[in-house]
Amino acid sequence: MKGICGMRQGFCSLACRLQCLLARDDGQDLVEYALLVALIAIAAISGSHKVASAVNSVFSTVSTSI
Repeated sequence: MKGICGMRQGFCSLACRLQCLLARDDGQDLVEYALLVALIAIAAISGSHKVASAVNSVFSTVSTSI
């Protein structure tokens, strides 16, 4: 009987640890910052493509007028 109680206590301890681990929110901040950085990088890349096209157009216009 002692073995069964020990197993039950072990399972309860494991379940308690899992619940505590799932309840923690320490890692969520890191994920949120990573998503924010990824969105900023995507916006910067798409914005730089448009700026590069505009600069290329300006240089083409200047070169044809010279």
